[in-house]
Amino acid sequence: MSSINVNGKTLQTTHQTVQLVVNELGLSKGRYAVEVDGELIPKSELDKLRIVEGMNIEVVQAVGGG
Repeated sequence: MSSINVNGKTLQTTHQTVQLVVNELGLSKGRYAVEVDGELIPKSELDKLRIVEGMNIEVVQAVGGG
């Protein structure tokens, strides 16, 4: 089990990839961007990016309006 930070909250996870964590938390709906340890990660790479102890993940949802 790894301890990671997602959007400022510390979580324990057994997931192996960033994509699985984002999916489980329901953050992959609609338009979103993911930053890992200060680096913007393309969505196509999220399922290959392995979870590492202490990793910082920020997920931002795009919101439309006018």
